[in-house]
Amino acid sequence: MTDITLAPDSIVGDIAARLPGAAEVFRRAGISFCCGGKAGLAEAAAKAGIELPTLTAELQALIDRAGRDAPDETPAMIEYILSRYHATHREELGWLIGLADRVEMVHGDHDEAPLGLTEALVSLRDDLESHMAKEEAVLFPAILQGAGAHMLAGPIRVMQSEHEDTGGLLRRIEHVTNGLALPVGACGSWTALYTGVRKLCDDVVAHIHLEEEVLFPRVLAI
Repeated sequence: MTDITLAPDSIVGDIAARLPGAAEVFRRAGISFCCGGKAGLAEAAAKAGIELPTLTAELQALIDRAGRDAPDETPAMIEYILSRYHATHREELGWLIGLADRVEMVHGDHDEAPLGLTEALVSLRDDLESHMAKEEAVLFPAILQGAGAHMLAGPIRVMQSEHEDTGGLLRRIEHVTNGLALPVGACGSWTALYTGVRKLCDDVVAHIHLEEEVLFPRVLAI
């Protein structure tokens, strides 16, 4: 069970970065979590014309579902993270960067062109590659070798700090794509790009959530 709090003053941007599926709830509601990400839930709901209990109930349902599909055993969970997230992020960023570059070049004069998206995706790729390499070379082997909390606390603090940086990059992507809202008449490439970016960003949040809320607390309790 995640420890995300859904109080009226809980920050929208923090929830979007930590709770899988929250970003899509906010997008559907017309709530910005990039530029307007410092607003509390109550303020954001009021601006969007939504009842706070309705918004909170949707988010609570996500909390109740979060992490349910993750393996119970730590070695299986690490293997799941490596295959489901590390490998997938690398594969998807490889083609999304090229597609973003093409869309920016072809549609750069469009009022809603995602100018800066290629650069943002490259930054995300570099950020994730560095982060995942540290997990693969240092943190995960130490966990699998049975290291205790006294040895894992330092590396985990580094990972948690980097997770915050990754959240900032996701907000940047949200900003340059206008909340991943496609303009009327968007071509197939533009549509495929936003579909892929939405899936990637949701996966990154789910990846971070699994580590922050399940794996890290588990191994630090040993």
